[in-house]
Amino acid sequence: MKLEVDYTQTQKVIQLVADNDLSEPRYEAAFFYGLFLRGYPLQKIREDIDVPPKVLERWKRLAIQDPWYRASVERIVAYRKNVLAIFDSLVFKEMGPSYRVQ
Repeated sequence: MKLEVDYTQTQKVIQLVADNDLSEPRYEAAFFYGLFLRGYPLQKIREDIDVPPKVLERWKRLAIQDPWYRASVERIVAYRKNVLAIFDSLVFKEMGPSYRVQ
């Protein structure tokens, strides 16, 4: 299987990440999208973005006793889910049917 990479799209993603820090979910999603364009496996990237169930369960157990920790866990999980949703939208837009409307 030959991997074809769209280097112009990759360059755009690299420039977007270089121009901004990763403090917003869209920039982090763009970083992961760049990895996808370079041929990294989709499922592996999705696993890296999302919080693993075992980790989430441990965080929730720790959050029971500490309200500050609970708020932090909620923010982290929401952020990771947002990055994943943005990443998925970029990937599925890329994989969608290519047609032009005239």
